[in-house]
Amino acid sequence: MTNKKEIIKMGWNLDNSYITLPKAFYSKINLNKVSSPKLVILNESLAKSLGLNSDALKSHDGVSILAGNETIEEGAFIAQAYAGHQFGHFTMLGDGRALLIGEQITPSKDRYDIQLKGSGKTPYSRGGDGRAVLGPMLREYIISEAMHGLGIPTTRSLAVVKTGESVIRESIKEGAILTRVASSHIRFATFEYAARFLGVDEVKKLADYTIKRHYPHIKDDDNKYLNLLKEVIKAHAILVAKWQTVGFIHGVMNTDNMTISGETIDYGPCAFMDNYNPNTVFSSIDTTGRYAYKNQPIMAEWNLCRFAETLLPLLHENQEDAIKIAQDAISNFSELYYLNWLSNMRKKLGLFNEEEQDKAIIEDLLSIMEKHSEDFTNTFINLTFDKNKDKGMFSSKEFDSWYKLWQERLKRQPQSKEQVHQLMKNSNPAVIPRNHRVEEAIEAGDKGDFSVIIKLLDVISRPYDHSKDQEEYSQLPKPSSCPYRTFCGT
Repeated sequence: MTNKKEIIKMGWNLDNSYITLPKAFYSKINLNKVSSPKLVILNESLAKSLGLNSDALKSHDGVSILAGNETIEEGAFIAQAYAGHQFGHFTMLGDGRALLIGEQITPSKDRYDIQLKGSGKTPYSRGGDGRAVLGPMLREYIISEAMHGLGIPTTRSLAVVKTGESVIRESIKEGAILTRVASSHIRFATFEYAARFLGVDEVKKLADYTIKRHYPHIKDDDNKYLNLLKEVIKAHAILVAKWQTVGFIHGVMNTDNMTISGETIDYGPCAFMDNYNPNTVFSSIDTTGRYAYKNQPIMAEWNLCRFAETLLPLLHENQEDAIKIAQDAISNFSELYYLNWLSNMRKKLGLFNEEEQDKAIIEDLLSIMEKHSEDFTNTFINLTFDKNKDKGMFSSKEFDSWYKLWQERLKRQPQSKEQVHQLMKNSNPAVIPRNHRVEEAIEAGDKGDFSVIIKLLDVISRPYDHSKDQEEYSQLPKPSSCPYRTFCGT
């Protein structure tokens, strides 16, 4: 165990409210120590906001904690239990390769889970080795920090540590551990686990804890469990609308990958869309397109239904009445999502006010983009800066007609051209973590060169700067006969 003096020096200020829940919700974990941990990347700005000392974290004792080799006396060191729907089928799950160090209380009194991903076997490993591979941990670091830069609710990455040990997958890989930071790791699947295996009393305790932690403003409401459901519905309507308006495809929207807090979690087979195509799927395991780009709002609603089912006994003592209450709440998701999506898309086109024809203007543009296989991100950049008019769809008659309608629409609002331009700059990222750039960074990292990742992170962490150094990162990959595929990396 790291000594008290070093703990204070590092800035750890842990609390462990989750272990106040019944013990069935978690398991205490004995450390699975690794042979020769080495820090490869540390998020110093995030560390500072958490109240942690970056220099101390880089020390031998600091790296030992981030590698899961040393405990902190005040820490929890638990794996969380959950059970949920994966590709529509219910299964027992849980933290099979992760442990929760504890909950860091920041200088601003916020609370964040500090979790080690890839830290070894737990009671929920289901035959796995509990380890993680360097490449996928670097991917999660890159994508989660990009999402944060884009202003999308997300878990974040504090550090990646190489373990010095090999991990066997389809070949022998280099092992690594990611330190993940989240408002919490309470998932839809945590509630499913409680409802399926523990009973109503435990669901109620979990719901009360969740309300206190994430939605304290409803804790004294007469219908606080219904309001919990409504808050979670609203959070995911906002979240998925943000995904859709930057072309992000999660890839594996199982109920264990949906957080009660409304943060994006688990960046396995995720990617950002290049050419606009609503049917885009990147995940190698999503053979039916269940989680295709166009289906993400639909699947979010499906998952919310599974969450709502766990709350039924708390909504009304009569099951039929409870179902009706839940259905009424869930029925609002589609409209909430649509209104958020429409608001986001209006901003991308510089529209400050609302008109009835806005939906048609947006959908017509997307249709032209799809027909001409235009890049999602760069199309809106071209519109923002009024460039590339002689290329692709921009030289077509149908775009010309659309452009005239859009310009007429802009003239009907009182804002100046400068205000319109600024709104579009603030709403359309200059860069996203392009798939080929992410792969380039991971490949370099696998070879021990982390300079490529550092540069990529610098660029994607400020996507709305529209600076000169970002231009090369907006370029598309070379044409390929093989579609881009991502893997879970478990």
